[in-house]
Amino acid sequence: MARRTVLGDSARSTVETVGQFGAMMLPFANRTTGAARINASLRTFAKPGTWFAPMWAMLVGCVASGNAHWTFPSIGRVLLGMVLAGPLLCAFSQVANDWFDREVDRINEPERPTAANLLAPGTVLAIATALAVAALGLAAALGTNVLLLAIGGLALALAYSAPPVRLKARNGWLANAACAFAYEGFAWVAGAAIFGHVTTGTLVLAGLYSLGSHGLMTLNDFKSYEGDKRLGLRSLPVMLGLDGALRAAFAFIDVFQVLAIAYVLANRMWIAGAVMAVLFVVQLPMQRKLATDPKGLAPWYCASAIPPFVWGMLVAALALRSGGF
Repeated sequence: MARRTVLGDSARSTVETVGQFGAMMLPFANRTTGAARINASLRTFAKPGTWFAPMWAMLVGCVASGNAHWTFPSIGRVLLGMVLAGPLLCAFSQVANDWFDREVDRINEPERPTAANLLAPGTVLAIATALAVAALGLAAALGTNVLLLAIGGLALALAYSAPPVRLKARNGWLANAACAFAYEGFAWVAGAAIFGHVTTGTLVLAGLYSLGSHGLMTLNDFKSYEGDKRLGLRSLPVMLGLDGALRAAFAFIDVFQVLAIAYVLANRMWIAGAVMAVLFVVQLPMQRKLATDPKGLAPWYCASAIPPFVWGMLVAALALRSGGF
């Protein structure tokens, strides 16, 4: 009965999270409520709150390809790509992370299903296997390059969470890079690959926004600081301290967004570059507020600052679509 309850709660949380992220993309959404909803979704099995990032990056990649149009076949391929990125690949990565992080979660989030021993090991293995098989099958149907990127994403997910590599325990710099590229860069390039048009601009901007997301991954580690420190996991907040990790996070978030803006402007996409600049500038006051209480305000910051960050990604993709670079 406990297993059914856990899976049922996750399904309900998934529906709530999809609706909340839709609201978050609107300029007048309630950020406090958004932060609370995201926090709640992160405590459910498979963490549906994390699915948004790769699903959005997949959508952005489809837009950047220039070959996605408002036709039923195109829309169908976009939706299949988003299912691949979020409910399959990202869910697999979170199920694996749930299992291998269960000792840390017993300190930080003891109510999590695996930390509370609500799911048997065989159940977790069956769910992870089903997600991986479904992801690879769908990726293969979408194209050879998409399949290769999906395999790469699965490999990065396991490298992040699972022994003997377990980057999360060894090195926060590499761990966050693996997570950021799997969630953003691979998904963006896969979206373009679904429509058969991966350009140099796609690779450059996907890489820059992945490095920018490295900082967001660092902020996500603030919530598990106590457990990571107690168990000797070398996340960036543990390695650098909270203040040092915050400075590193802002450096990645800001520097690589500025470089993305500069790249778009260098390709003479003046309006797109200007819009990206405005979306970047509105994040700066939020960063100043976050600096007053990094650990407590990290969920609020993600609910407030991620929308302009990801809208910048979409504007960059539209610039790629129009400029063809």
